[in-house]
Amino acid sequence: MESSTESRPRGSVSSPAADADDVKPDESDDIIRSTEGLSFPAPPGTPEELLPRRRPAQERSRRKFEAILSASRELLVEEGFESFTCEEVAHRAGVPIGTLYQFFANKYVIVCELDRHDLVGVQRELAAFQSMVPTMQWPVILNRFLDHLADLWLNDPSRRAVWLAVQSTPATRATAAIYERALAQQVSELIQPLFPSADTAFRQKIAEVLVHIAYSMFNFAVRDGQNHPEAVGELKSLLSAYLLQTERDLRRKRK
Repeated sequence: MESSTESRPRGSVSSPAADADDVKPDESDDIIRSTEGLSFPAPPGTPEELLPRRRPAQERSRRKFEAILSASRELLVEEGFESFTCEEVAHRAGVPIGTLYQFFANKYVIVCELDRHDLVGVQRELAAFQSMVPTMQWPVILNRFLDHLADLWLNDPSRRAVWLAVQSTPATRATAAIYERALAQQVSELIQPLFPSADTAFRQKIAEVLVHIAYSMFNFAVRDGQNHPEAVGELKSLLSAYLLQTERDLRRKRK
């Protein structure tokens, strides 16, 4: 059962157990730094109550922030979201519970932040992939890119654990959908050369379908007992067929 401290409202934490210099109260929350040193704004529309209260301002507090997120991933993989508590996360991270609450209002904020970090990781990979498009060999490159992303899911079981966790409430699901749309916007720009006559709204719709199918299949592929290579192969076939058919449909409409 969740501790009563899990439901504390934003801004209500005042704990002597928290380190005074862990956070910088005047720092803006609009950009949350990942523990890899990247700065990515939270996608527009992200509910404020599901963002970290503050970001770490100093190296020591950044290490604690990172330890909290690492411990959270570990706990999600081992115990699942139902047994996930802020108290256990703080214990595993080796930080006072007050320090955790300085950054995160509750466990839902933690899993949304983990989901955002996973989003940033995929965005980085996609940015590198973007330099290879357009090309006549785009199906080959697409397959290589999907292989690369599939390896991320296979080698990091916490990705699926985080994905399952953010499905737990309507608010976290809505936040995850916002993150998917942000990724789809990037995909929409990438596929523009494949659909030069399509308008922005149409490309965004295509991109959202691609992202949703890919995320669902990656998480399906790493389920216990699932044949990972076979599932990834099905994903490649699905996406390639969808893109090719969409391109044919657009050509017919232009005639």
